[in-house]
Amino acid sequence: MSEKILILDYGSQYTQLIARAVREANVYCEIIPYHKPFDFEPGLKGIILSGSPCSVNEEGAPDSDIRSFIEKVPVLGICYGAQLTAKKFGGLVAKSNKREYGRAMLKQLETDILFEDVVADSQVWMSHSDTIKELPAGFELLANTESIPVAAFRKSGKETKALYGVQFHPEVYHSKEGKKVLRNFLVKICGCSQDWTPAHFITDTVEALKKQIGDRKVIMALSGGVDSTVAATLIHRAIGKNLYGIFVDNGVLRKDEFQHVLDTYATIGLNVKGIDAKERFYTKLAGKTEPEEKRKIIGSLFIDVFQEESKKVAGVELLGQGTIYPDVIESVSSSWPLGNHQIPSQCRRPSRSPASGTGRTPPFPVQRRGKESGPGTGYPCRND
Repeated sequence: MSEKILILDYGSQYTQLIARAVREANVYCEIIPYHKPFDFEPGLKGIILSGSPCSVNEEGAPDSDIRSFIEKVPVLGICYGAQLTAKKFGGLVAKSNKREYGRAMLKQLETDILFEDVVADSQVWMSHSDTIKELPAGFELLANTESIPVAAFRKSGKETKALYGVQFHPEVYHSKEGKKVLRNFLVKICGCSQDWTPAHFITDTVEALKKQIGDRKVIMALSGGVDSTVAATLIHRAIGKNLYGIFVDNGVLRKDEFQHVLDTYATIGLNVKGIDAKERFYTKLAGKTEPEEKRKIIGSLFIDVFQEESKKVAGVELLGQGTIYPDVIESVSSSWPLGNHQIPSQCRRPSRSPASGTGRTPPFPVQRRGKESGPGTGYPCRND
């Protein structure tokens, strides 16, 4: 991957929207948890710090070494990321007199490249309970709103790379010109060339998977949805028949979906074994009405079936996981019995936006492009 923006996730509900906006600007990005170590690779062009439901003043609040970041690349803090920046450099962040939530009009106070081609008074979206009361020494105020004194700022001087913060969310729809703000950061400040496309993602990911996996075998559960189909196809292009897919019929798929999915996988050339486990699921679900109880039953039994089938494949060392970012975090932090299988990191890169975009790129099957995430525990848990 030649150029990349790294998004550090502090738990914001909007992190995926940041990634979508970056990729819509034809810039490749990856989301990682804020505490995960990373290397400053030659292609890393900048870092974006996400929002968070946390307060920067609470004990154990998410933290990052922003000073070390700006020694290497430009940084943009969004909401919590901006507040964390202000606090770490000596500013004052405190509870706002009222929770700042909803639309506001951004008033630009200084001319800056971050706001190039952005109208002087544009609507932005606020979502925070803390606010920046005072900027650190050596920082400049760029914009405010009627209700908050600091809506955007930058670090002065040129002894480090650029450091910006905004207390609004440029990535959401209600920030009318937020995409321009993000694009200015990506292109004007970070120097991104905007040459990334889903086709580049396919080529780069397949090459990276070849290097990472080599001649080892990978086993993977497939759901029939966009995410796992895209991931499986990428892995298949890298290692061919050394990918062993398992597709479980849990008895709650759409009508004829089990066979349709298997036929599609055969068309792609995937090595997938279909497991008809309907009766086992029906037996376990009999008499159950609570959605959460049903979800846990289906999830647990699926793992049992997958484990049983996995043991039938000799010599498997790796577990493929193709899913959206929040599900990766949930599954990695859970107690799922994955045994000694490692998870190839390249399999976990696609989030909803790039997975869907990649799925619309040949050779991914037309039949699966319109499908959402595959049938998991959602269907039987509905009460309607």
